[in-house]
Amino acid sequence: MMALIEAARAPDFSAEIVLVLSDNEGAAGLTLARAAGVRAEALEYRSFAGKVDFEAALNRRLASARVELVCLAGFMRILGGRFVEKWKGRLLNVHPSLLPDLKGLDTHERALAEFRSEHGCTVHYVSAEVDAGPIIAQARVPVLPGDDAAALAARVLVEEHRIYPGALDAVARALRAGRPRAADR
Repeated sequence: MMALIEAARAPDFSAEIVLVLSDNEGAAGLTLARAAGVRAEALEYRSFAGKVDFEAALNRRLASARVELVCLAGFMRILGGRFVEKWKGRLLNVHPSLLPDLKGLDTHERALAEFRSEHGCTVHYVSAEVDAGPIIAQARVPVLPGDDAAALAARVLVEEHRIYPGALDAVARALRAGRPRAADR
């Protein structure tokens, strides 16, 4: 999230970060966003009757902030098909693997357990199927001898912070130019 906020400060960046939402009032990202001058709010999932009500409130907050693109970063809830369809082509996520490989959780541990020689991250459009939307950008890192999950995760995180802002900028530029997005094809 902070990588996106920092990148958006550049005068030639094509997106403005107008709102940070979390489903956890205690999320450190809310404090960091506020300190950076970005509106930040929590929508506690537990305070809603269920997913449909939570996502309706999420949509209202996004609409009130006039959000055009949604970037997920550390948002660990699976969004429903209605929400995903409403934001099709405008809902991005970063995932710590080289999709389509290693969908889901514990990707670093799984990469090590499978003795992979490389690992990485993917920025992709969110689709109804988890971690299966069209790929926008990827970055690779080597799996080094002696790596544990924490060391591998740290190298992947550096690449996430590098490619996510570039992917957001490219998608925002394409939206402004009226070009079709990968998720629209």
